[in-house]
Amino acid sequence: MIGTLIEKEDINNYKIIAAKESKVEELCGKLNDAQRLGNEFKSKVTIIFNTEDGPMRIETTVWSLTDKYIQIKSGVLIPLSAIISVEY
Repeated sequence: MIGTLIEKEDINNYKIIAAKESKVEELCGKLNDAQRLGNEFKSKVTIIFNTEDGPMRIETTVWSLTDKYIQIKSGVLIPLSAIISVEY
């Protein structure tokens, strides 16, 4: 699995940037599923996203999904353009 595992509370220590290749359209279904898993079943998913320091990986629940961001705990937003992979 790619990406360095970090705590979701540490996301603000990294500058999130767009992934080299946008995967927003292909991940749309998985992101919707991740939101449902988080809201209905309190299940965590693994999200890999791009930062200036390279790919980072977190295990978290997805609270909400918009056309540009996912929101996780404490109101942290991750741009969809930065997401490399979603696994559950």
